[in-house]
Amino acid sequence: MYLLNGDSKQTLDCSDRGFQYGDGLFETIEVRNGTPVFLDQHFQRLQRGCQRMLITPPDITLLKAEAFQLVNGADSAVLKLIVTRGSGGRGYRQPETMRPTRLFSLHPFPEYPDNYFSHGINVRFCHTALGLSPALAGIKHLNRLEQVMARSEWNTDDFQEGLMLDLNGKVIEGTMSNLFLIKDRVLMTPILDHCGVEGVLKGIIIALARANSIQVMEKNISKEDVYAADELFVSNSIIGIWPIKQLELQSYAIGAVTQRLQALLLALKQEEIHAC
Repeated sequence: MYLLNGDSKQTLDCSDRGFQYGDGLFETIEVRNGTPVFLDQHFQRLQRGCQRMLITPPDITLLKAEAFQLVNGADSAVLKLIVTRGSGGRGYRQPETMRPTRLFSLHPFPEYPDNYFSHGINVRFCHTALGLSPALAGIKHLNRLEQVMARSEWNTDDFQEGLMLDLNGKVIEGTMSNLFLIKDRVLMTPILDHCGVEGVLKGIIIALARANSIQVMEKNISKEDVYAADELFVSNSIIGIWPIKQLELQSYAIGAVTQRLQALLLALKQEEIHAC
């Protein structure tokens, strides 16, 4: 199911700059009981991304109406929103007048095993490195070839996620997730000032931690920091929080801080769903 500029019968123009150049942004939103979870936070990030990329942001009231139209009756699903600069022109220079394209699509929720949440996952380091691009760091733009290449490094069930470094050897994120470390009960996460995606859930987890007297540090993270951590977990808006039990040959306990944040996040999601 999809809505393209509010119309389920419209087709995408092949001159759209999202298709031609990846000139746009996207959001991936969990749907529970017909409710897009943390929708406001996703729209806020979308607006920040539009401002950074100088794309006219779609009207939020209109986006909300279209989102709820599409998720009506959906018990468990994934709602994806793509916003591009629009159609027109050949070459990188954009026409002076652009009408942004918005595309909502609804997808089945992925069937992940429950033990990824309760008992943790196995991860590995990826060989594909993230390039440095401060102008685009943090935003969820459509150009995700590095993540695609990193995820193609394994095709078995031995690993559920891969951790990516930047060209300077700093640990940045997972292929589809943000990374958190706990050391001496301090929650740490990589600072994303040169590359990486600032996940909506990352911001929510940091806010939950601070509101519950858990110290938080955003800093440069090395491989050595990761290996020395007491607890590790990854997060995104679809998986929530997955503890890491094994990083290549290194094992980790699923500790008290990770479990507490899992419980706090579940409670916050329930509040969000019931509020709608």
